Amino acid sequence: MKSVYLVFSVVFSLLLFSGNTWAQKPMAPEKLQGTIRVDAEAVVDLMVNTPNLVIIDTRKDIEFGKGHIQGAISMLDTKMTIEGLKKHVPEKSTPILLYCNGERCLRSSRAASFALDAGYKLIYWFRGGWNEWIKKGMPISNETD
Repeated sequence: MKSVYLVFSVVFSLLLFSGNTWAQKPMAPEKLQGTIRVDAEAVVDLMVNTPNLVIIDTRKDIEFGKGHIQGAISMLDTKMTIEGLKKHVPEKSTPILLYCNGERCLRSSRAASFALDAGYKLIYWFRGGWNEWIKKGMPISNETD
């Protein structure tokens, strides 16, 4: 009888707590106040028509090394500092484009909020990120600085 109770307890516990274990990753917000949300085509337009645009890839270094948008700078969101931003973007009026892996990645939204809080004025947020870029067959770069 003890073994039946033990099995029942284990199964019940697994069912009770499996909702948290198998929960989906959170979605990036639809809008991010203070930013201009763009899609892959708008990113290309920005790259062509905005000569001083700074593109920041907020993904992990290993992901950046496998491919990124041409001209992007790797700056992991969790390691982003005001000094790091100033190094690459000295003027707070310089346009910045931030992206990560896509809708289920929160790195670029956190980085955009950080940049806004640091006083940067023109933030483009590519919510679809790397997943949209690849899905639409946009050109990729493997060059690293």
